[in-house]
Amino acid sequence: MNPGSKQRTLGRTLPGVATSDGAGVKLRRSIGSGQAARLDPFLMLDEFGTDNPGDYIAGFPPHPHRGFETVTYMIDGHMRHEDHLGNVGHLKSGGVQWMTAGRGVIHSEMPQQESGRMRGFQLWINLPAREKMKPASYRDIPATDLPEIALDHGGRLKLIAGQVTLPGGQVMEGAINSKPGTMVTDPLFLDLSLPSGTEQRLDVPRGHNAFVYAYEGSVSIDGKTLPSQHAGILNDGDFIRIRAGSENVRLVLIAGKPLGEPVVQYGPFVMNTREEIEQALEDYRRGRLTTVGA
Repeated sequence: MNPGSKQRTLGRTLPGVATSDGAGVKLRRSIGSGQAARLDPFLMLDEFGTDNPGDYIAGFPPHPHRGFETVTYMIDGHMRHEDHLGNVGHLKSGGVQWMTAGRGVIHSEMPQQESGRMRGFQLWINLPAREKMKPASYRDIPATDLPEIALDHGGRLKLIAGQVTLPGGQVMEGAINSKPGTMVTDPLFLDLSLPSGTEQRLDVPRGHNAFVYAYEGSVSIDGKTLPSQHAGILNDGDFIRIRAGSENVRLVLIAGKPLGEPVVQYGPFVMNTREEIEQALEDYRRGRLTTVGA
């Protein structure tokens, strides 16, 4: 360990607030539950998870986006994605869709099950001004393509984006941003399981904004408790130590390089100025949302 390295500590916490979106899908929103609850470059984190099909069956019918990226991590369930270009994708248990809305996309996300559990996360990541109007793009990543390892204490780590250095110096590369610095926001996104009473040290790049969201059980960070279904914003540093409480724990750790740009959001449109939002609305009304700037 670098003797000058600094441990990250737990700052403020944001509870997952019960809400609904789409055609009535029930979820919990922590990051993004209000303007003061953003964490540059992250705009929103939604957790969805239920065994009741009435909570998810109506899905997310066609809707627009502009100016940011969405990351959908499906822990359990099956969702069909379809967009205005005719692209179709199937997001199944353990898989991820990384969508860059760019200058515009109109898509739907509809459940492909009538019973059973649907569970996962959707994360919104802002784009820098110079990339907000680039063409939309997608990566559908099945569970088999996501790196996952067993840890010595019995836990497991799945790496969606970024890099993690493991004990012994081995570097684990995620499916997205496997070489840090290739994306402006340089995202790190991992899913970690810990048996009760165990601890895990993880490096987090200094200067990146970062948070932990415990979705099963509670954890301790630098002696402070982060309850289940709360996002814990981390103070700056080089690494974090996470200790599981009296129950087995599952959590996501997410970090990214802040953009430091103005954020103006109106529903599914995220730009830098009010005038750009008004233009996005006008483009959508006139059927030009996905072609402006082409």
